[in-house]
Amino acid sequence: MYTFSSKLKTLSFILMAVGILGIGYGFLTAPKDIQDVEKLLAAESHGGHGEAKHEASSSSEAKHDAPSANHEVNTETKVEDTAATMPATDDTTVVAKEAHSEVAHAETNVKKEGHVVSEEAEHLEHLNHVLHQLQNKPWAAFYVACIFFMLVSLGVLAFYAIQQVAQAGWSPVLFRIMQGITAYLPVGSVIFFIFLLLCGFHLNHLFIWLDPEVVATDKLIANKSGYLNFPFWIIRAAIFLIGWNLYRYYSRKNCLAQDDANDDLNYKKNFKLSAMFLVFFIVTESIMSWDWIMSIDPHWFSTLFGWYVFSSFFVSAITTIALVTLYLKSKGVLEHVNTSHIHDLAKFMFGFSVFWTYLWFSQYMLIWYANIPEEVTYFITRIELYNLPFFGAVVMNFVFPLLILINTDFKRITWVIVMAGVVILAGHYIDFFNMIMPGTVGDRWFIGISEIASVLFFLGLFIYVVFTALTKVPLLPKRNPFIEESKHFHY
Repeated sequence: MYTFSSKLKTLSFILMAVGILGIGYGFLTAPKDIQDVEKLLAAESHGGHGEAKHEASSSSEAKHDAPSANHEVNTETKVEDTAATMPATDDTTVVAKEAHSEVAHAETNVKKEGHVVSEEAEHLEHLNHVLHQLQNKPWAAFYVACIFFMLVSLGVLAFYAIQQVAQAGWSPVLFRIMQGITAYLPVGSVIFFIFLLLCGFHLNHLFIWLDPEVVATDKLIANKSGYLNFPFWIIRAAIFLIGWNLYRYYSRKNCLAQDDANDDLNYKKNFKLSAMFLVFFIVTESIMSWDWIMSIDPHWFSTLFGWYVFSSFFVSAITTIALVTLYLKSKGVLEHVNTSHIHDLAKFMFGFSVFWTYLWFSQYMLIWYANIPEEVTYFITRIELYNLPFFGAVVMNFVFPLLILINTDFKRITWVIVMAGVVILAGHYIDFFNMIMPGTVGDRWFIGISEIASVLFFLGLFIYVVFTALTKVPLLPKRNPFIEESKHFHY
């Protein structure tokens, strides 16, 4: 039996405590009204950050004024032409001049007043937009970390089900590790579902299609309202989360019952249950990616997006299995786990890193080649405003694993796997950051206290839940039909 290290448990509590404080700080320091936004923008402008924006704004205003000036010139010309067609008497000349003066003055005033009103409305709209972005920032940071850790546990659950259905002979010695990691799924699901409810109650603006005013003025979003509406959306979420957790509960129950059984009935139950779950998972995973991530940018869509999200959290899940296994191995448990098991996990890490890159490139290339304005906007925003994290994710999730894990010998070296694993997990967190942040905070992003604190909180919670679950049961399934083959597995 594994014993939860007091040092690791203390670390998990510290991470959660620091995370909660940082998350609270992020919400407290978020601007409350447009006056706070004006002060912030003024401070940025005085600091030099707003000079370029000010110049662009001045240029825009100059361009906006140009038509007014042209219109005034045209008005003057029309008045002069009218005066020229009248008889050249002193009275008519005076009348023409007075008419010219009055018309020109009236036109100038109307244009000036119209411009002032338009400028004020535009400025107010901009302030409200920035206010929503800055208020979204702590919510979005929390959301990225919340969904990332939950999907990591879901990915481990899917990997476990695949091993059951494939009747794999190499992996049964790792089953209890996988079950321990999936213990986070119920906890993560509850937090995530509460977060979705808060979104529906309009406590944030992460999903703009939840705002009735936006739906009323946006035809494209209005056309999707039959699918993108809060009741249907939250019901789908409940079905997905309950379905995943039910499989997790019964598959673990059957696996534990198999230890004390005299036949393979429980194993056969798990085989059938896993096959049904994988069908459910394939469908719900795609819909989940549309509902919880792609709908943040409701004007954009990609037919590859479900696979893309899957590849990101699935390789993160396999990496997590490898890191937890290596940690437990270093503590003197998992005596039957050898370098061949680690080697196979590293192969999956390498293979799905390449798979993620294939989908990343395919999605980007097809949209770039088609050059449809509604689609390319998604990538233009990320390349222009999120250039470093956007291309940095490719380096961390493809280039680095490719160079490190392509060597067969490196797949058996502990420190190499740990180094590659940490980079892959960080890279895919950034990948989720890239998927969620542009549609919620726009150009108001940076890796600050809210982002770091959210990761620390969920990391601490993840460690505590997972390693507590690992202490509850023996780490070796005794009566699995393939356990002997797994014990003596050599690649």
